[in-house]
Amino acid sequence: MNEFFSTFTFRALWTPELIIVLAAVAFVYYWITVKTRHRFIGAEKISIKQKLCFLFGLLALYLGWGSPLYIAGHSIITIHMTQMVLAYFAAVPLLILSIPKWVLHTWVHKWTKKAYVTYRIVMSPVIGLIGFNALFSFYHIPMVFDSIMQAPVLHSLYQIALFGTAWLMWWHMLAPLPSTNQLSDFRRIAYIFGNGILITPACALIIFAGSPLYETYTNPAVWSNVMAYCLPPGAELPAGLMNNAGGGFSFLDPHPDQQLAGVVMKITQEFVYVTTIGYVFKQWLTKEKLQDGELTISDIPAHADHLKNR
Repeated sequence: MNEFFSTFTFRALWTPELIIVLAAVAFVYYWITVKTRHRFIGAEKISIKQKLCFLFGLLALYLGWGSPLYIAGHSIITIHMTQMVLAYFAAVPLLILSIPKWVLHTWVHKWTKKAYVTYRIVMSPVIGLIGFNALFSFYHIPMVFDSIMQAPVLHSLYQIALFGTAWLMWWHMLAPLPSTNQLSDFRRIAYIFGNGILITPACALIIFAGSPLYETYTNPAVWSNVMAYCLPPGAELPAGLMNNAGGGFSFLDPHPDQQLAGVVMKITQEFVYVTTIGYVFKQWLTKEKLQDGELTISDIPAHADHLKNR
């Protein structure tokens, strides 16, 4: 293991450029929610819960897109799938929950005021439902997967596309702004079930395939090509590592590793979605309690109502 990781540079192992980007995101979050909070109508001090969601969301995104797991994920598909869980099923919902409603409401108000039609199209529940699951399933077609893994720029672009569509998907499941939610609580639960169904074929393909599907983890030549861009310019993998796909860094043979990867994704996804259903039920019950008389849940502060008419 030490020989394997010692082959790679500090940059390849720890992805400092991603750390810089995430640090910039953290600064922007601090600047908006603390330093310039007074500029927002109805602004309140962010809670400890929101701060923790933000920090853990950034950590999950770093582990999903960088860190030594990025190198290991090119040799062990179970680790690669774990990274996808961290990036799209942990980081995204945590980051959404970390943003104060008064920030979200201001952004949505400005967007709908300037480009209402675009907002309605992009934020359609159908786009959120189909977008991520289609990209996720397409990504795991063997030929597509091996091609993307050997093209670093395309791989990065695909990660960003998955992140964006995952954000849209989670937006409708979490409904961080009840007043703009296009789905009732019951439909949100059905929406979560729908997402669970649509992701199943890709997981089933990985789990029940009779043999390893991806040359990235079985063909030494393809694996070496995938790993090449993780090395400094002009450097080459040691000959001893090039004899086996994965460089000998694996705890399972390719086929059971692939099956375990599918199981990890499906079980984790089911756990996260069931937890989200519980979150929706809690919101639903709270809403029912507040509906004595004509009271309803609102994410718009009473003294911010004039924004609607601006």
